[in-house]
Amino acid sequence: MADADTQTPSGRDYRDTVFLPETPFPMRGGLPKKEPEILEQWGDLYGHLRSVRQAQKAPLYVLHDGPPYANGDIHIGHALNKTLKDFVVRSRFLLGYDVDYVPGWDCHGLPIEWKIEEQFRAKGRRKDEVSKEEFRTACREYAGKYIDLQRDQFLRLGITGDFANRYATMDFTSEAAIVAEFHRFKNSGQLYRGSKPVMWSPVERTALADAEVEYHDHVSPTIWVKFPVVGATDSHPDDLLSFRTATPSIVIWTTTPWTIPANRAISYGPEIAYGLYEVTALEEGLDYEPWAKPGDRFIIADKLAEDVFKAAKISGFTRIDAINPSGLECAHPLAALDSGYGFSVPLLAGDHVTDDAGTGFVHTAPGHGADDHAVWLAHGHREVPDTVDPDGAYYDHVPLFAGLKVLETEGKKTGKFGPANGAVMEKLIEAGNLLARGRLEHSYPHSWRSKAPIIFRNTPQWFIKMDESLEDDGTLRDRALNAIDATAFHPAAGKNRIRSMVEGRPDWLISRQRAWGTPLAMFVDKQTGQPLHDPEVDARIVKAVAEGGADVWFSAPDADFLGAHDPERFEKVTDILDVWFDSGSTHAFTIDPRTAEHGYTGDRPSQWPADLYLEGSDQHRGWFQSSLLEGCGTRGRAPFKAVLTHGFTLDENGEKQSKSRGNTTDPLTVIKESGADILRLWVALVDYSDDQRIGKQILQTTVDAYRKLRNTVRYLLGALNGFDEAERLTDYSQFSPLEKFILHRLWELDAQVRQAYEEYRFQDVIRPVLEFCSGDLSALYFDVRKDSLYCDRPDSIKRRAVRTVMDEVFSRLTAWLAPLTPFTMDEAWTTRFPETGTNCARVIPETPGQWRNPAEAERWAGVNTVLEVVNEALEAARRDKLIGGALDAWPTVTAPAELLAPFEGLDAAEVFRTSGAELVAGGDAVTVEVKLADHPKCARSWRRVPDVGSDADFPDLSARDADAVRWLDARKA
Repeated sequence: MADADTQTPSGRDYRDTVFLPETPFPMRGGLPKKEPEILEQWGDLYGHLRSVRQAQKAPLYVLHDGPPYANGDIHIGHALNKTLKDFVVRSRFLLGYDVDYVPGWDCHGLPIEWKIEEQFRAKGRRKDEVSKEEFRTACREYAGKYIDLQRDQFLRLGITGDFANRYATMDFTSEAAIVAEFHRFKNSGQLYRGSKPVMWSPVERTALADAEVEYHDHVSPTIWVKFPVVGATDSHPDDLLSFRTATPSIVIWTTTPWTIPANRAISYGPEIAYGLYEVTALEEGLDYEPWAKPGDRFIIADKLAEDVFKAAKISGFTRIDAINPSGLECAHPLAALDSGYGFSVPLLAGDHVTDDAGTGFVHTAPGHGADDHAVWLAHGHREVPDTVDPDGAYYDHVPLFAGLKVLETEGKKTGKFGPANGAVMEKLIEAGNLLARGRLEHSYPHSWRSKAPIIFRNTPQWFIKMDESLEDDGTLRDRALNAIDATAFHPAAGKNRIRSMVEGRPDWLISRQRAWGTPLAMFVDKQTGQPLHDPEVDARIVKAVAEGGADVWFSAPDADFLGAHDPERFEKVTDILDVWFDSGSTHAFTIDPRTAEHGYTGDRPSQWPADLYLEGSDQHRGWFQSSLLEGCGTRGRAPFKAVLTHGFTLDENGEKQSKSRGNTTDPLTVIKESGADILRLWVALVDYSDDQRIGKQILQTTVDAYRKLRNTVRYLLGALNGFDEAERLTDYSQFSPLEKFILHRLWELDAQVRQAYEEYRFQDVIRPVLEFCSGDLSALYFDVRKDSLYCDRPDSIKRRAVRTVMDEVFSRLTAWLAPLTPFTMDEAWTTRFPETGTNCARVIPETPGQWRNPAEAERWAGVNTVLEVVNEALEAARRDKLIGGALDAWPTVTAPAELLAPFEGLDAAEVFRTSGAELVAGGDAVTVEVKLADHPKCARSWRRVPDVGSDADFPDLSARDADAVRWLDARKA
């Protein structure tokens, strides 16, 4: 190129004859300022895209939105999730689909209830002093506020969807549809009321489903308790209970001392070997006196006896005999202190008992454990004691412990153990039946909302049957498992995960004892205890909710719904539905009403089931599963064809993000400081199927990758300035080997990108494209063709070929990357084509099969092998000041003939970016001798070539440059 500081011999400044790239597209993105401008230009982008695709008769694709909770600003998890969904939506539009995506919000549930309770407490009002109608209105207003806030934040992130018609589970029509879905379960016989132990949160005063529970490490007290044997069948030794020896005790071990008052039995394993042991000696030198005494007799599993005695500080013991626990009968360990515990405690055989830990016996409180409840019923017992109230305190009728709390539910100690455990242990000591105690750190269930520990508590609740035969003779569990097998999972491991959960899950607990939610809107016959089945009553309920919201269920007189039925005969159920039932039903009111099967003819068509559900991997036990069960229970199949899951976002060190730790990354801050496209590019670059990391250093790496993309697009825009169809080269045979190689790479990448988008592998879009930009384009093509682009005559075949290929590259890069970095690609596209509309409406251009050229790919792989060695030699020569730049060099490259074969038909100097080059076949490896180019320097292109001065009119130019300047001068004349 012409040197800006050197006066040429002819006295002419050739700078204005060099065709340098020119574009208004700035080097710096300025995304925080530019992106809002682009958003304003887009307007109703989603509506526009749908109308364009529908006009093209495009096939329909449906992504159903798993609703985020309407509470607070969006966090990095929201940003990851919604950006992935946007990748799906935009990539399907790019692939030529008409895409239905309606964003939604989950509005009911405890987090909002708590916020509203706090607001009323701040005003000096307790929840029980506020009417249900006033309380629910406050919840509705709170959720509405955050729906609007999060919607605007999602839009700023560049999320494309039908926000104008968003759904919310608290909308009146949504609540009516949820009630209608509930009625379908009720009327099909899948619903029942049962009394059984459920996971209960005393802090929240409600039952919890599996999906609402998470496990954390927790320290619990452990106790070994003696249950004195008071009866035995004839099959046992005659002297087992004789006066000559101490009465033996069965020893149990538990981590829940507070459940001892609820004990009604002891379970044993029929296959476990048990022994009768007698204490002979105790450990000495202790600071305290052990509760065991020499002569005490205990019945324990043989495998665990030594561990039990170690815990009890027993140093010597004798195994008297083997013993079968069947037929034994015990006294309750607190019987001596209160006649309320004067019942006998039977021994029950149970398959759930193991000798892996504990004593080989399981203390059985049928009101506080699923296994306990099951074994109790299996042995013919029906009455299950109620010992703990909704607040987690003992009922007044519980002897010795009335009113004591298991867990604290208020104040700074919320979620900590209350006095119940300690009181029970003290009474066991008083009764002489505590053998040992300790502490154990173990994984324990906690409420995912309150983070407080939960308990198992027997309560009457409403359940959906998993194993009841349905119309097709299958069960809900069967239907769900079949639906899982028919679903595509991304990643595939998700199938086994959700399948194992469904295989082992209990009946679906759907009732909650709270205020803010969709009610179980039904009546129960007081005489039979069964739900009322009357389609006219159901229709009146659904109609009323659709017109006035779920609040009407709590405020309207029963007679308004019951019609001819006597209100005195029926009980109105005021429990609310599990919020997972709400969100699991969203397909019914978001997709279903807009299907052709339901007569929809508008401009927002959908189809059921959805093509894809996309959420975090925790939703295998949450939204995916509740949607699966809801769809299978009401329609016989899952409401989705495919499920995609992503991991969680950690900090740069792989630690869980937490505000208390100060290691969170706020997406709104990233957008404000760097732009939404930076955050979106980070999402594209990570392996979303696993847990990802984010932080300042990682985001800086993302910014560097973004700069590479932006600079590539900017260079193409500058290089293509003024390019039009007349300049385009259409005859493939006129392209040189390098152009054919780049076209082959476009053909290759096009197939990869399309397949990756089809399979939701966004990382496999961006990474190959980035490598293409930095390798094939910047390091090779742009560098090699810079001389031709800047200095060749514009009408030359060679330069036309270069610009034609660059046009094809630009066309595909801006399309391929449109779903991932839509702001930047739209800015680039409209910079070049301001009148053609948004880049977002394009489809990927068809790539001619003629471009496929494996031979050129093989050739340029070989060329690069030699080129790497040449570049190293040139760099060494520059360091040694032998040359100033590559154009000062005329290297001699010696290599085996097979390594030089790819250069057949190529200008080696052009490939090396030197003024000349000599290739010599020979030797065993590539060697390079860098020599100075011993020719005059062209004042325009700086090449040192023999024909500089060969044109008398331009004595300081090469023949090529002289021809180009003459052509340019003629057009200026």
